[in-house]
Amino acid sequence: MKKILLILLALLTLPLFAACGEQKAQDLTKITVVLDWVPNINHSGLYVAEAQGYFAEQGLAVDIVQPGDNYALQLVAAGQAEFGFSYQEEVTFARDQHIPVMSVAAVIQHNTSCFAAPAAKQVKSVADFAGKKYGGWGGIVEEALLSYVAESENFAAPVQIINIGSSDFFAATESNIDFSWIYYGVTGIEAELRGLQLDTIYIRDIDPAFDYYTPVLVAAEDWLADNGDMAKKFLAAVSQGYQYADSHPEQAAAILLAAAPELDAELILAGQSWLAGQYQAEAAYWGEQQTAVWQGFGDWLYQRGLLANPWDADAAFTNEFLPQ
Repeated sequence: MKKILLILLALLTLPLFAACGEQKAQDLTKITVVLDWVPNINHSGLYVAEAQGYFAEQGLAVDIVQPGDNYALQLVAAGQAEFGFSYQEEVTFARDQHIPVMSVAAVIQHNTSCFAAPAAKQVKSVADFAGKKYGGWGGIVEEALLSYVAESENFAAPVQIINIGSSDFFAATESNIDFSWIYYGVTGIEAELRGLQLDTIYIRDIDPAFDYYTPVLVAAEDWLADNGDMAKKFLAAVSQGYQYADSHPEQAAAILLAAAPELDAELILAGQSWLAGQYQAEAAYWGEQQTAVWQGFGDWLYQRGLLANPWDADAAFTNEFLPQ
């Protein structure tokens, strides 16, 4: 019933779209955006921009697609999509390999990911990682971060890393792991709805370098050089969408559910409400990116031996195409 009511709420916004004077489809310029995963609250502003007619107002017809066998960044770099959702760490590794993509907007201003464990596991601080079983996905950043924590805390016993891939956090912590790395707006909110108490340690609280942008919107350098006006139009509409989601979480959740009705309505509504206000946060405008954020994390990766070249943060992102 809640899902039906939310979708009806979304449909009530559609007359706003019509009232704006919808352009003929043949007059609109097509843009493809690739998500980084299945639709979720990180993408709400995009779906709001579509449903509210912000893209059409800019003369754009935007096709929102999910990734297949290739990541969004790969498709953007290959010229198969104009924009894609990625992460600061992915962009950093790509540019270190001379792949000419760059971030054009920070979707959320602060890193909302955290290490999390059911309260019964007694993982209340990074010092408690020692001797515990960590469930991960085999990423080099997570292994480097855990090693960094172990060195900083001088662990008496090592963290045992178990590759659980995409396994369910709740099932994994009931069976063979103690803690894992989650996005609070998804898994943390689901734990709240289940009535499960989690102990959480936000990544950004471990070291300022870890308050990096995740996710970000990326585009290819050569495409931006040739299509600057189109990039500005696209980001103007997306900016409107995320500002709407920041201030109207219930309506944004309804729009997302109308576009992806297979999602859990209760989880989406709760997560959207939790994330409200965090898209822009204290930034001067939605999407703004700071050199210090890009430089800090890139320098950390280089110091840990994960980058082949000294890091040039200013080449990795631009605010040029954002409405300010």
